[in-house]
Amino acid sequence: MWVKAIDIVLDRLVMQGADLNTVKVIGGSAQQHGSLYWSRHGVQTLRNLDSDKFLHVQINDSAFTVNRTPIWMDGSTEKQCIEMEAAIGGRAEMVNLTGSKCYARFTGPQIRKIYQERSHAYEETQFISVVSSFLASVFLGDIAPIDYGDASGMNLFDIKEKKWSKQCLNSCAPDLEERLGQPVPTSTLIGKISPFFVQRFGFPAECKITAFTGDNLSALSGMVAEEDSLVMSLGTSDTLIMNLKEQPQLEEGHVLCHPTEVDQFMGLLCFRNGSLVRESFNKTEANGDWKKFNELLDSTPRGNYGNMALHFHSIEIIPNLKGVLRWTRNSSPDNSESAKGVKKFPSPETEIRALIEGQMLHKRAIASDMGFHFGSNTKIIATGGASVNKSILQVISDVFNAPVFVQNESEAALFGAAYRARYSLYVNSLQESNSEIYQDANTKNLDSSLQLNYHDYVTQFIPNHLQLICEPSKDCDQIYSPMLERYRQMAFVLEQA
Repeated sequence: MWVKAIDIVLDRLVMQGADLNTVKVIGGSAQQHGSLYWSRHGVQTLRNLDSDKFLHVQINDSAFTVNRTPIWMDGSTEKQCIEMEAAIGGRAEMVNLTGSKCYARFTGPQIRKIYQERSHAYEETQFISVVSSFLASVFLGDIAPIDYGDASGMNLFDIKEKKWSKQCLNSCAPDLEERLGQPVPTSTLIGKISPFFVQRFGFPAECKITAFTGDNLSALSGMVAEEDSLVMSLGTSDTLIMNLKEQPQLEEGHVLCHPTEVDQFMGLLCFRNGSLVRESFNKTEANGDWKKFNELLDSTPRGNYGNMALHFHSIEIIPNLKGVLRWTRNSSPDNSESAKGVKKFPSPETEIRALIEGQMLHKRAIASDMGFHFGSNTKIIATGGASVNKSILQVISDVFNAPVFVQNESEAALFGAAYRARYSLYVNSLQESNSEIYQDANTKNLDSSLQLNYHDYVTQFIPNHLQLICEPSKDCDQIYSPMLERYRQMAFVLEQA
């Protein structure tokens, strides 16, 4: 299906008059965690594509040993997760090595399940790709390496040492490293485009391919987020993406290798109780009218007269609990009866502000726990469905005490792939220039101080990629700092209950 999609997209580009001969470098983004299993026949086919035939006619079912690809939605590998964590010494060690506990949808447990339940298919597999490196392989005409970013979503990669963890590989399946190949930094040029695309679609023979990566990593690249930026995606479930200088030890979050800063990390936090809870309140408190919802939210003061609420209608990820707790200004954790709070607030506007402020205090607390440092340069970049709601964005700005921006372009992951491709070409050209000047390999990087970092290089071409939507109110720190501590008390009470 994916191979046929490449045929269709490129045919459409040609039909619409795109001059593919002008393309100098290609980057890519793909869903994370899925895995593909190449047969020996498939690898040979990939390396010898016939430009007179469609891709999907050549890279067909026979190219793979497993035809129904496990993807990130497959949660059937809890048994394999338990086995892998036990084999390396427990969950804490898995988090320490790979940045995440073993997740059922991650690639490592999926590979282990294939090895256990379809051992013949595993034995016949010559190479294993994740979805991003598979896509890159098609354009490269050979097996593309897995990049550091997507490798760190597999429960197999040592994110500090930047190499496969022997312990994790051994806990997963035998002879796995030879099937995965050597991983590379995300901004690596991995080769030239396959002659198939030159002959069939008119790409130039010198067109380069950069390492492809996962969609969340590519989205961070596409937002060109500065070090102090926090990306907040407001969707069915809400997501926080952040830059981290050090790896935190947080069991329920994801820590991945940063897509553009080799020595840094990317933190990823998911919150189940996002837009679905907001939509539920819109129906019950505002009759399904978002304009009325916003009017009610705006009509209440910051701090909501001390009324606060936690709404975990589904089992939340961090903290791992389900339930609802409403506190008035008089509620206290010191008295068991008082700590139970109230069943309902007296007005819809109080309910709505308590919901939105509670959601954002929850996010700020967990982001701090993950190691994100809030300061005077912090900015929030909002994306997703609710990022069009200025009333909600104003609450975010106040709770986080930071200005909120939105992107002028959608499809951040797609733009991130293009930006990284261009940046890879730039870095490579500098390295080639240095090589010509300094023939001694030990002095090859003497001019590295002249190299622009990713953010500074890309923003030359897109100076106005962010639009300021709102700024924090002057008294917000005074209001929300005590509420942040109160949120933690509420979460503790709810957990005990």
